[in-house]
Formats: sequence, C-alpha cells, structure tokens
Amino acid sequence: MAKDTIDFKAMSDAELGTELASLESQLIQMKFDHASRGIANPVEIREMRREVARAHTETRSREMVTMSPEELEMRSKLRARRRRQR
Repeated sequence: MAKDTIDFKAMSDAELGTELASLESQLIQMKFDHASRGIANPVEIREMRREVARAHTETRSREMVTMSPEELEMRSKLRARRRRQR
C-alpha cells in the first residue's frame, strides 16, 4: 500500500515552488488537526514531512546547478571547516 510520490524533477521552478508551499501548508494543517482532535492515521504526517523534504532537496539541487564555480568552491570550504569543528 505504498503511496505514490510526486515527481518533482518533471516540474518547472514555478510549479515546484507552488507545490512546496502547498505541501508545507498541508503539513501544518495536518499537525494542527492531529494535536487538536487526532487523525485516523498519524503516519500520514511522516509521509507529508518526507514529501516536503523531497521538494526542498529538489529545490536545492536546482540552486546548486546554477551556482558559479567560485560559489561551489566557497561552499566546499565552508563544509570542510564545519567538518573540522566537529
């Protein structure tokens, strides 16, 4: 009974942004409903949270594709510095 996931890769940037905003508002509403009266299947919250994360991941990967080599190098330096601090 696996739920079908949304294909974010096939969406345009505008569609992805709209879908992300919609998913986030649905997640907030679902959390509110669950806190106030409970929902039939609380696992739906986890599935919705994961869909939001998938949308954010696709958005970030598209941002990284448009980054210049200098921005990517700076990002690598920041990540290396954070690893050393751990």
